[in-house]
Amino acid sequence: MNADQTVWAAAALAAVLVFAPPAWGFTRHLVTLVHEAGHAVVAVLTGRRLNGIRLHTDTSGLTLSTGKPRGPGMMATAAAGYLAPAALGLGSVSLVRADETDIALYASLGVLALMLAFIRNWFGLLVVGISGAVVAALVWKADQRVQDFAALTFAWFLLLAAPRTVLDLWSHRRRTRTRTSDADILARLTHLPAAVWNLLFLLLTGAALGTAIWLVG
Repeated sequence: MNADQTVWAAAALAAVLVFAPPAWGFTRHLVTLVHEAGHAVVAVLTGRRLNGIRLHTDTSGLTLSTGKPRGPGMMATAAAGYLAPAALGLGSVSLVRADETDIALYASLGVLALMLAFIRNWFGLLVVGISGAVVAALVWKADQRVQDFAALTFAWFLLLAAPRTVLDLWSHRRRTRTRTSDADILARLTHLPAAVWNLLFLLLTGAALGTAIWLVG
């Protein structure tokens, strides 16, 4: 396959992983992993203390950090979860298109290695461990074409999954009275309704997908 065929073949496979119900039941765990990694990385970057990360079998997750209960750091940490998959996906597409796939793979491997130190349950350890083993195999065993295809598939997967999880959040908030989502936390921090944050997440993740499509022509 030439470069353009590789891009769209990867996008097609990613669409199956996101929109085929049997596949989504498993691949959703990868989105949760990136979601929680986003919370964790931004928490550390904004000066908060990272206490632990949990990934659950029902595809939910939890990242605990301590610091100021309000302010820009807390807001950025709360917002990072739903935006992290789109940001990582767009960054990965850009790196592959610039022939820098190895940077994307090594960065992913580094984040996974750091997450191992903060995982606080066995299922989370299993998800991170398997993900790390797959990325390590790509780095040290796969040739360039396989690396590019795998990185692009994962990038498109994240770009498509990001708006889907935001829509799932919207649906979940309408069905239940639980108000502990990231959008609800941001609502309490900013006094903007959670629905506004939900819409903002949708616009930003959709913009990331649109930008990636524009990048590949």
